[in-house]
Amino acid sequence: MTGLVYWLDIAGVIVFALSGVILACRSRMDPFGMLVLAAVTAIGGGTLRDLILGVRPVFWVTDPAYLWVILVTVALSILGFHYIHRLSRVFLPVADAFGLALFTVIGTHKALTLEAPGVVAVLMGLLTGVAGGMVRDVLARRVPMVLRQEVYATASIAGGVTFVALEALDAPFGVSIAASLAITLGLRLAAIHWRLALPVFAWVVVSRPPPPEQAPASGEPPPKPRRPKARVKLIPPKRARRRKGKSS
Repeated sequence: MTGLVYWLDIAGVIVFALSGVILACRSRMDPFGMLVLAAVTAIGGGTLRDLILGVRPVFWVTDPAYLWVILVTVALSILGFHYIHRLSRVFLPVADAFGLALFTVIGTHKALTLEAPGVVAVLMGLLTGVAGGMVRDVLARRVPMVLRQEVYATASIAGGVTFVALEALDAPFGVSIAASLAITLGLRLAAIHWRLALPVFAWVVVSRPPPPEQAPASGEPPPKPRRPKARVKLIPPKRARRRKGKSS
């Protein structure tokens, strides 16, 4: 099964590198910018994971095939630039969803092989899946997907928990991988298709109604106006989207 994990990792690198190339094209970057965005997206999360787990050297230093895969992906994308540039805007989040699912499984599995606790393994799967995309979005001057309302990190956590639980139950390794991939990918694609989002907390100011007008008694100062009251309010996803549309 080690070969299966390796090829899943390579597939995740290709998908994430391609998503970095697409975003670089939309941001009007040069070939070097495309290479940088593809590289940080493809190996950024895994690099941070290995550094936290104490793996020295990191995976792409011991196996430069990852770097060659990124270079080939970028080169083929440049040759087919016109086709890449015309890809629908739906393709980027879908490709990102596949990369998220693959890297969640890889990160969780690697942490478990290093005998990390289950909660740490889930966190490492999340880190492997989202860290590279966060750096990519920051370099492209976009709000990272994981920081938006969309169901993104939640899908990765659900997939990581599924993998850890099935491994703890001694389920077949292929079943653990398939179930984790299905949970992560299914949740993320459902969120893209139906625009599912989590509720947000906002600091809102609630205005108080003015008191009824009463004539002050002789010699008494006029009543002070009531100050607005500020409090934290839970805003459902649909209302949050409407507020965003109005503000724009």
